[in-house]
Amino acid sequence: MIETKRLILRNIQETQTDLTALYKLLSDEEVNKYLPWYPLKTIEDTKKFYKEYIESNYQKSNGYYFVICLKEDNDPIGYIAVSGSESHDFGYGLQKKYWGDGLITEASEAAINFLKSQGWTYITATHDIHNVGSGKVMKKLGMRYNYSYKERWQPKDIEVTFRMFQLNLDGNQERVYKEYWDKYLEHFVEKV
Repeated sequence: MIETKRLILRNIQETQTDLTALYKLLSDEEVNKYLPWYPLKTIEDTKKFYKEYIESNYQKSNGYYFVICLKEDNDPIGYIAVSGSESHDFGYGLQKKYWGDGLITEASEAAINFLKSQGWTYITATHDIHNVGSGKVMKKLGMRYNYSYKERWQPKDIEVTFRMFQLNLDGNQERVYKEYWDKYLEHFVEKV
């Protein structure tokens, strides 16, 4: 468990409370607009999502999926996911009624400090160029923009331009995670 001034971050569990909160978040069309999956329709879809994305992430030795809870009532309001794969992809989601309160930045800073204490050397994060708010969070966290690339996103089957940010936790500012650059034919560097 990780605590901040206003929040508690803990492993999400397959409980009714956590699954209901996850459903509330992942069924919201606006929250899911820039995520790779469609909004969930039922609590059963949420249970399936939990098994496929969260439980499988826990089985990786260094993957994390934190639920963000308000300290005042332990109410789950969002999540932070960190991939155990080589990309160390860092992602987050928050119920829209809490947008603009600095909560996702506060939670992310705490999660990053935890990852650093666990010996992680870097994390990456990507955002759709139209998801300006997510890009602002990445900058607030000290992440550095490296490049952009176009991907045909599945299962939505839409072309998306992503900006790839990276935070090197070990001071090696020369390291750039290049998988997306190498994988996608259309890639470029913007002035952001």
